[in-house]
Amino acid sequence: MNEGQLQAIWIKRARRQPMDPADSAQLVAGRGIVGNSDQGGLRQVTVIEQAVWDELMSRLGASASSSERRANLLVNGIDLANSGGRILRVGECRIRIAGETRPCDRMDEAVPGLKDAMKENWFGGAFGEVLDGGQISVGDSVGWVD
Repeated sequence: MNEGQLQAIWIKRARRQPMDPADSAQLVAGRGIVGNSDQGGLRQVTVIEQAVWDELMSRLGASASSSERRANLLVNGIDLANSGGRILRVGECRIRIAGETRPCDRMDEAVPGLKDAMKENWFGGAFGEVLDGGQISVGDSVGWVD
């Protein structure tokens, strides 16, 4: 799959605080999402796949919202597995995927067994750094830059 869509955006005000849904967000190169607690470093933006979340919920017999993952971006039509080093385009912005997002203990608070289930094949999503800033909005196209 080469082309997908941005399904949702969440901004984390502070560590262990609720994720705020947003229709759009401003990305800043080398920093991350304006208003998000994670700024700078390699983990500026976190991304999860809708299909993977749906599969996890099916396996665990649960129906938790994908916002429980605590990622910034929810995408569909894009395979994040083994994407380290690749560049993901979201709207007009580019994010270099730095690695796999490891699930934390909060996942089991959301759905018992979720943390272990997410350890398989990048099911916890990916994280990366913003290369090109700009405005992104739910509904924007997403794809890999070759």
